[in-house]
Amino acid sequence: MISNKNRYMAGMLLTACIALVFGCNNAATDTGKKDSLPDGKSKATVTTQPAKPIDTVDHKFDRKPVTYDSTKKYIYLTFDDGPMGGTRECLEVCKKLGVKATFFMVGRHGSDKGGQEEVKIIKENYPQILLANHSYTHANEHYRYFYEHPDMAEQDFYQAQKSLNVPYKIVRLPGNSAWVRKGENKSSHLVSAVCKRLDSAGYNVIGWDVEWNFSRGLSYPVQSPAKIAGEVDYAAQGHSHTHNHVVLLSHDRMFRTPNYKDSLTKFITILQQNPNYVFETIDNYPGLKF
Repeated sequence: MISNKNRYMAGMLLTACIALVFGCNNAATDTGKKDSLPDGKSKATVTTQPAKPIDTVDHKFDRKPVTYDSTKKYIYLTFDDGPMGGTRECLEVCKKLGVKATFFMVGRHGSDKGGQEEVKIIKENYPQILLANHSYTHANEHYRYFYEHPDMAEQDFYQAQKSLNVPYKIVRLPGNSAWVRKGENKSSHLVSAVCKRLDSAGYNVIGWDVEWNFSRGLSYPVQSPAKIAGEVDYAAQGHSHTHNHVVLLSHDRMFRTPNYKDSLTKFITILQQNPNYVFETIDNYPGLKF
């Protein structure tokens, strides 16, 4: 038989346990309550928020409004297929003469240590020099097969975008001129499928108006500086894809030797004699999506 003393002790223990449980519940419930002030108003409980991470975005690539002068002709000097022999030579000429240019680079060419360094140098020279996307494999030079498999081609551009860390969604198709901008998709049947995919992903596709051809095998420039300057002049007189804007296609490797590096210098110097010509990077071409 349990004594009265033991019953009393058990009752006290039970009461203490109940008080403890309810005390804990009330403490949890009261955490979000407001504290009462002497004047009857209330104040919210102050909570400390974690510090925001420091913004590490490279703001030199922030978009700025572009204003075009209707009295000027805009020239977009572009170099394809780098980084390779000739990339540094082209960069040196552009910097020396103070002109803007765009390098459409191949991801695979920028994968080794030397290529990575050249990609870095190109990016560091923005806004005078722009890095853009020219695919990762350059279609392995099998263009029809590449474009007849648009899933593969699409992923190839995405891989280049990531591996080169390209700042904008601007691409040029290997071996094919096509245009994708706001409200525009001008492409051949062969490349239309991949252009539609790139368009849906927010990419711009840039073609060209004038091509500075190179010799097969040795990759030296075919047209003389005066001849290619004349072709640019003709395109600027209403014969380009966009009025008053002329895109010139060339390749880094064409200018890797001193004499042909000099050809690039002469060509740019000829155009600079026309005060109405303005050199620009391709991110400032009209109608692009950002």
